[in-house]
Amino acid sequence: MSKIFTPGSSARNMLSLAAVAMRRLHLDGMLLGSLGAVACFGLFVLYSALGENLAQWVGQVGRLALAVVTLILIAQTPPAWLRRLSPFIYGIGIILLIVVMLHGHIGKGAQRWLIIGPLRFQPSELMKIGVPMMCAWFLHTRPLPPRLHEVLVLLLIILVPSLIIAKQPDLGTALLVAASGILVIFLAGLSRGVIATGIIAFGSALPVAWHFMHDYQKQRLLTFLDPSQDPLGAGYHSIQSQIAIGSGGLFGKGWMNGSQAQLEFLPERSTDFIFAVVGEELGFFGQLLLIGLYAAVIGRALYLASEAQDTYARLVCGSIALTVFVYVFVNMGMVSGILPVVGVPLPLVSYGGTAMVTLMASFGVLMSLHRHRKLVGA
Repeated sequence: MSKIFTPGSSARNMLSLAAVAMRRLHLDGMLLGSLGAVACFGLFVLYSALGENLAQWVGQVGRLALAVVTLILIAQTPPAWLRRLSPFIYGIGIILLIVVMLHGHIGKGAQRWLIIGPLRFQPSELMKIGVPMMCAWFLHTRPLPPRLHEVLVLLLIILVPSLIIAKQPDLGTALLVAASGILVIFLAGLSRGVIATGIIAFGSALPVAWHFMHDYQKQRLLTFLDPSQDPLGAGYHSIQSQIAIGSGGLFGKGWMNGSQAQLEFLPERSTDFIFAVVGEELGFFGQLLLIGLYAAVIGRALYLASEAQDTYARLVCGSIALTVFVYVFVNMGMVSGILPVVGVPLPLVSYGGTAMVTLMASFGVLMSLHRHRKLVGA
């Protein structure tokens, strides 16, 4: 008898083929699906935030496609290669940061970009991957928790690129790069003595850090404490953002109907402050939906990190997952007024290319370390 095909069996066959394709490409379907959901949500909101500028929106779709291709290609890389390449990735990142410092393109008062033909990118984004990979490489053959002198070496690995990036100036990216490395140290475990020493050193460094900050960075911190002291200057971003979020209520004003965004009262509405557009147009429930999608991404990434078979994979995967959490928390915190404005975009939602490609590349590293895990010790 000939086999009878039903719609249900056809759907099961397609799912089975998709699962086989995912395994062969070393991809994690749940994580990839969660990332896709965040990216689709971002494109939906971004079209409104860009003022219905179709050309820019299509350009962002192209950047997303490039980011996905980057993720897939990196996921094919054997973990042993990733581990061996870690010092080279870190070293190339440092060299590029120095080139930016000497010959980088200046825009909006900051020297952060390199322009090579039609390509314009921020080398500082590379260090969001390079720093945790380098820290994990340094620790993978050493007993854990690390001893004090080893922690000092790790801090040097972290501080060199972070200080160069802060000098550009780009305090937001510098903080994220530093966080990605510090998370590796915490995941490696620390003794009480090292923790106490770190707290004392951090407290002692704050006055020094304040001395080296730019005037506008100091003003941002002061304005965070009281935005109303300069409502048309340093406090403008924070005040307008909170007005936008508050006016959205539970259900929002409707897609493309936000007055703060559409009438251009909200600055940087397509980049750093796009979460305020979500709040104004889609309301509190729209924000909750986006937070839920991020929780799915981070939760799945942490689960994959928990299945890692060696020190290098566990530290890199854990750092990637928790760095995304820091990324999201800092952006939403500054937009909501509970953190100072530091210029951090919202992952996969804000307009831009370099940060998106770097983020997807980091998830490519994570998937490689998980799906090839039997080969990690090679």
